[in-house]
Amino acid sequence: MEATPNRTVVLFAGLGVGHLTPMVELAKIFLRHGVPVVIAIPTAPASAATVFAATASNGPRIAAANPSIPFHHLPPPDYPTPDPNPFLQVLDVLRLTGPSLLAYLRSLPSVAALVLDLFCVDSLDAAIESGVPAYVYYTSSAADLAAFLHLPHHFATTEGDFKDMGKALLRFPGVPPIPASDLPQSVMDRASRTCTARIGHYRRIPDAQGVLVNTYEWLEARAVQALREGMCVPDRLTPPVHCIGPLIVKGAAAAEGERHACLSWLDAQPERSVVFICFGSLGAVSAAQLKAIAHGLENSGHRFLWVVRTPPVDPAKFFLPRPPPDLDVLLPEGFIDRTLHKGMVLKMWAPQVEVLRHAATGAFMTHCGWNSVLEAVSAGVPMLCWPQYAEQRLNKVFVVDEMKAGVVMEGYDDELVKAEEVEKKVRLVLESKEGEKLKERLAMAKEKAAEAMSDNGSSQTSFSEFLKDLKLSK
Repeated sequence: MEATPNRTVVLFAGLGVGHLTPMVELAKIFLRHGVPVVIAIPTAPASAATVFAATASNGPRIAAANPSIPFHHLPPPDYPTPDPNPFLQVLDVLRLTGPSLLAYLRSLPSVAALVLDLFCVDSLDAAIESGVPAYVYYTSSAADLAAFLHLPHHFATTEGDFKDMGKALLRFPGVPPIPASDLPQSVMDRASRTCTARIGHYRRIPDAQGVLVNTYEWLEARAVQALREGMCVPDRLTPPVHCIGPLIVKGAAAAEGERHACLSWLDAQPERSVVFICFGSLGAVSAAQLKAIAHGLENSGHRFLWVVRTPPVDPAKFFLPRPPPDLDVLLPEGFIDRTLHKGMVLKMWAPQVEVLRHAATGAFMTHCGWNSVLEAVSAGVPMLCWPQYAEQRLNKVFVVDEMKAGVVMEGYDDELVKAEEVEKKVRLVLESKEGEKLKERLAMAKEKAAEAMSDNGSSQTSFSEFLKDLKLSK
C-alpha cells in the first residue's frame, strides 16, 4: 500500500511502560504502511519526578530498542505545586503538556492525524486548535472501553457509589455482569477527584474522529458489536471503532541478539509442563504472599518459572522503583534448593513474550494487564488470573467469564491468596479436564489472533480502512 508522502502521524503517548509499549507497536504498523510517524513523549517536571521515576528509566531503553521510530520529547510543563495524589499528578502533567504539543503540531509541515493515549484526551483541544483530526488509541480491551464509555450515563441516571455495593453485579452493554468490587479504585467514589477525572476522559472520547483498540474482533465480539452499535453511549454518537490488534512486542531477547538463560532452561522441560508467574512491570505482592506462592508451587509438584520482585515498602506506592529482591530473605528457607530440578526463580524481569511462546509453558499466573492478556492468548496459554490494580480486575472478569481463557485465583481481593489456592489452580490448569478445555479454547484464540493479523485478516483490514479515512492510502 502506498501512502501519501510527507504527511506525518503524531502519536502522543501516556506515561508508563504499559502505555508507551503499545504506542511503539502502533508506530511500527504505520511505518509498515509507509506512513511517517513520530511519538511525542511528555517530560515530567522536577516537582513530579518521583512519580515518573520508573517511566524516566524505561523511556530511553524503549527508544534505543526501536531506532526506526522518531521520538520527540516535549518540554516539561510548569507545575509548581504537584497534586498529592500520584495518579492526578500524572493526569496534570499530561494536561499541562497540551500547549507544548500544540506548538509542536504547528511546527510540522504537514500532520495527517494526532493519535492520543486515553490519558491524553485533554489534548483533543490541541488537535482542534491546530486543525488536525484526532483519534484515541485505547490500549486496553474493547470490553473495558464498553463498560467505561457507559459510566457517564450510569452516573447520570443512578445514585450511590460502587464502594458501597460490595460484589453486587453491574450490567453494562456488551460485557458480562461485573461485581462492583472489581471496578478500578479510581471510580469507586463518584465524589472523588480521581473519579471526576476518569469520567471526564470517557465523556470526551466521543469527541474524537475514531478509536483504535488493541484487540481483535473474535476475542471480544460482543463488546465490539455494542460499541459499533452505539449501545455504550446512548445519548451521543460513538465514533468509528477500529480493532487493530493484537499488537504485542515481538521479543526483547531476540532484539538484543542474545538468548535469556531461562529460555535454555525451558528447552529442557516437557511440553506444556511449566507455570510462568509474572505480575507485570509494576505488579508486586507482600513478603507473606511470596512465601505462600512458594509453598503452593512446591506442593503442586509442577515445574515453574517465577519472576520475583521486591515488595514495595508502601503498597500504595507500587509505582516507585525497587531494588532487586533478596531471595534468601523473601522465599522460604531451602525453597530454591528443594525445587532446583523443578523450578527457576528470576529477579525482576523475564522475556515474557518468548516465555509464553515456548512449547514448555503450560500456564500463566498473571496480573491481567491487557498487554499480558494479549500475549497469553496470542501464544495459546491459559491464565491464572490474579489482578492487582487499575483495570486489571475488569480484565479478570472478561478473561474468565467472556473469553473463557482462564480461571480466578480466589482471595486476590483479600489479604492473602493461600498456598492451597495456588496449588489447586496450578493443578487444575495443568492436570484436569477443565484445564484441557482451557487449552483447547486458547489454541483457538491463538489461531484467530494470527488470522486477525494476517494480510487479509480482520485487524489488518480495519487498519487499512482507518488509513483510507485519513486519505493516507489509495
